Amino acid sequence: MATCAGAALPVAHQAKSRAHRAGGVCCVQVHDLSVRFGAHWAVQHVDLHVHCGEMVTLIGPNGAGKTTLLRALVGEIPYQGTFRFEAVHDAAHATTPRVGYVPQQVAVDKTAPVTVLDLFCAAVSAWPVCLARRAGVRAQAAAALAQVDAQALLAARVGALSGGQLQRVLLALALTPVPDIVLLDEPLTAMDHAGVQAFYRTVSRLREQFDLSVIMVSHDLAAAAAVSDRFICLQQRIVGQGPPHEVLTEPAVRAALGLPPAPSLA
Repeated sequence: MATCAGAALPVAHQAKSRAHRAGGVCCVQVHDLSVRFGAHWAVQHVDLHVHCGEMVTLIGPNGAGKTTLLRALVGEIPYQGTFRFEAVHDAAHATTPRVGYVPQQVAVDKTAPVTVLDLFCAAVSAWPVCLARRAGVRAQAAAALAQVDAQALLAARVGALSGGQLQRVLLALALTPVPDIVLLDEPLTAMDHAGVQAFYRTVSRLREQFDLSVIMVSHDLAAAAAVSDRFICLQQRIVGQGPPHEVLTEPAVRAALGLPPAPSLA
């Protein structure tokens, strides 16, 4: 089976049916991406190939460029390089990927009367939220929330949501419409252990259901390793990538993370 250049398709996904993806097996490609703020290079010469259905976690120390990379991919900041979505059997028709994004932090006015439905109306419709809501938007919002087991939150005030509930709502928004790739920037910082496990189960189910490419930033190495196909360690440049258990033994990666050398097997 063909794969995108530069990365082997995870075995777990090789046999999956991808009939709903035009051209069969597909991937998101980032080539030679760099971001500069003045004289400072925040990200340099990053190459990524993330297959549909694959979950990749970016790891690295604070200030390594992980959030900057996601912000570049979502179009919030300018960058050098290329970012495209490609069906392997139709590479001539590569397109700009449709991106769903769950940011690290969202400022919420706890006193505002805005509901989750209002949030969806503002995000997916040009119709003013203050006017009568259209039935189609309500149905679309309800269906998206149901995908993340949050259908009961449709009428809830955004300011009254817990951290875990808010992340589920943001994930539902990121999936509306269904994107080619989902970017998750430390989505679990406001959750307890049960919420973290539930969120991971939801993301795993959705990437299987929609054959999504997922790139997540996380500092929780153990939890992320359990659900990720690959770790990519970033310190302005990529210093290591591969299966999580292998990457975490690499000397350069352990040095970047401030971990002691891996025990010798000799």
